[in-house]
Order: sequence, then structure tokens, then C-alpha cells
Amino acid sequence: MPSSPADRIVFDLDDTLYLERDFAFSGFDAVEAHLGVGGFAATCRALFDSPHRAAIFDEALRRHGLSMEAAGLVAVYRDHTPRIELCPDAARYLKRGGFGLITDGPERTQRAKIAALGLAAFCDQIIPTGQWPTGFGKPHPRAYQAMMAKAPDRRCVYVADNAVKDFVTPNRLGWLTVQILRPGRVHGCAAPDAAHAAQAVITSLDQLDAVLAEGST
Repeated sequence: MPSSPADRIVFDLDDTLYLERDFAFSGFDAVEAHLGVGGFAATCRALFDSPHRAAIFDEALRRHGLSMEAAGLVAVYRDHTPRIELCPDAARYLKRGGFGLITDGPERTQRAKIAALGLAAFCDQIIPTGQWPTGFGKPHPRAYQAMMAKAPDRRCVYVADNAVKDFVTPNRLGWLTVQILRPGRVHGCAAPDAAHAAQAVITSLDQLDAVLAEGST
């Protein structure tokens, strides 16, 4: 059953429409090209699922015997042109068009992802919260309220992955919230309490229409 035209469906980006690890691996390749050090990206990929993830470039530099600051590599990583693709189920669902997008993260980085995925063709309202001053990222209500302002007579739905920050505000605002837990996602994304939990959980956007229909009854 297709989604109702009365629904205003808004998506998160990372690990919702594509796999965030694909951006990371693309960034590691860009950093290796910048350094000119063979095997650096492979080292970063090996460290990605280890306790070193939070300081991955520092550890990779150490293992390669390189004495330099990691900050420059972080800038290369964030500013590179990513080689990423929509998850197949996301590509199928987004073809319907008319969606919204709310995403946290540095604006330049997130806009590069949005461009690489071609999301402007499917989304009529795109809000990277990094375009605003610090403090307006999720769970701040500003982005959600902006979406609601353009759809005052429609049920709003937020589909995202991270229950730590994604759902508590739209829950309070009366949205339907749906958590997507993709295999290969970066974060565990467990809700810290009931207020932060999504109202439904899926593993593929192929399951979303059934959730929307059930939530309408």
C-alpha cells in the first residue's frame, strides 16, 4: 500500500538513506591520496570498527610512523567529494518524490553528500542543521518546525536511525516516528528512555508503507 498523500515524510540522511561507513571509506581513500602513502586507507578501514574510531587518523598515523597533526587529515576527510550511493530500498522509495530531509553535521560535508546522492531531485525541502549556529542541531525543534510550517495540514513522519537525538522532539510535536536499523550501520542507536524511542522500527524502507498504513488506523 503506498503512503498517503496526507503524509509529509521527512528523512534523516546518514545510515537512513545510505550507509555512513561508505562515506567514511570514501574519505579514507581521499586522505590516502592527499598523503601519498599507500595502505593508509586500508589501515583506517581496519580501525573503523575498533575502539580507535574516535581518533582513527591519530592511530593510523602512528602505525605508519608519520609525525604530523591529524587535524589536516580531518579537513580533507570532511571536504572531499564522496563516492556514495543510495541504499537500493531508498532509491526505490525516493522515486516518488516530494520528501523532506533533516540532517546534522558540518554543512559543507552534508551538502556534498546530498549532491553525491542526487537528493535534490526527490526532496523539496532540505535542511542541513549545520547551516545554523551551534545549538540548532537535533533534537532542537527548529528544523522540525520548519518542516511543519510547510505542511500545516498533513501528518508529519520522521524516518531516521539514531534514537539518542532523532525522535524525542518529533514525538513531542505529534509526528509519527520510524527508526530504521540497517545492517552495517555505524551506531547502535538505542533509545535512552521511552521519550526518545521511535514509535515503529524497520530494517528497510520497503517496510515503511505498512507502518504508515498501520499508524493511520
